[in-house]
Amino acid sequence: MNSTLRTSTEDGVLTVVFDNPPVNALGATTMRELRDLLTGLESDDSVKVVVFESANPEFFLAHVDIAVLDQREELEALAASAPEGVNVFQAVGEQIRHQPQVTIVKLAGKARGGGAELVAAADLAFAAEETAGLGQVEALMGITPGGGGTQYLRERVGRHRALELVLAGELVDARTAAAYGWINRAVPAAELDEHVRRVARNIASLAAGVIAAAKKALPPTEFGAGLVAENDAWASLVTRPAAQALLSGALAAGAQTVEGERDLEGLMRGIAHS
Repeated sequence: MNSTLRTSTEDGVLTVVFDNPPVNALGATTMRELRDLLTGLESDDSVKVVVFESANPEFFLAHVDIAVLDQREELEALAASAPEGVNVFQAVGEQIRHQPQVTIVKLAGKARGGGAELVAAADLAFAAEETAGLGQVEALMGITPGGGGTQYLRERVGRHRALELVLAGELVDARTAAAYGWINRAVPAAELDEHVRRVARNIASLAAGVIAAAKKALPPTEFGAGLVAENDAWASLVTRPAAQALLSGALAAGAQTVEGERDLEGLMRGIAHS
């Protein structure tokens, strides 16, 4: 089985490239491979920084695979290893948020749904001004975010903007995402690679103990009951006929194809109004 991740290490920086054609849908295999990779890194003192990027310049992680619930065997295995109180989707973000290394997202293209949740889970995120986009598209699919997005957004952008992003279902450009606080900074696309490389190398070259001390002084928020409430909200909707009709209709209309994902919001609104 081909891996959906490619990795390389240089000067204490591990680069993780998502490579799951055609649009990097976040399926159970990718979640498992990411879990295994990050678990192995927990005791690896040689890696100081982890950079996430995509092999596809258009799509970082499109969103969770719409057919992921059909991947029952792998989902059950992921559920068995997930921490108590979180679902398999939340476990991805929570592992990233608690990783001892500094985690950085380099966002050149689009990240929606679970992909946008992963962006928010990382310690730092930088996006290309001209080409990047972020969106919580779940409401257009008849559900709500179920991978930590509600909690991460509330912390990053505030409740009023989080409600806007969750319910309006619009794709947000990099400058707006930076202004809201969803990402650290929007930079010109031509400068994105070098900017992330410089930040990652500068952090990786810090004196021993500095990263650990900083992360201890700035620990991730423990959302606890918020994650349980988010899962309950998502689970109450995902099996309803309305959501199932929207999800199956999305696949039939071209979701998870390159053309369909370029304007997924328009595609979903077309299904809802048909």
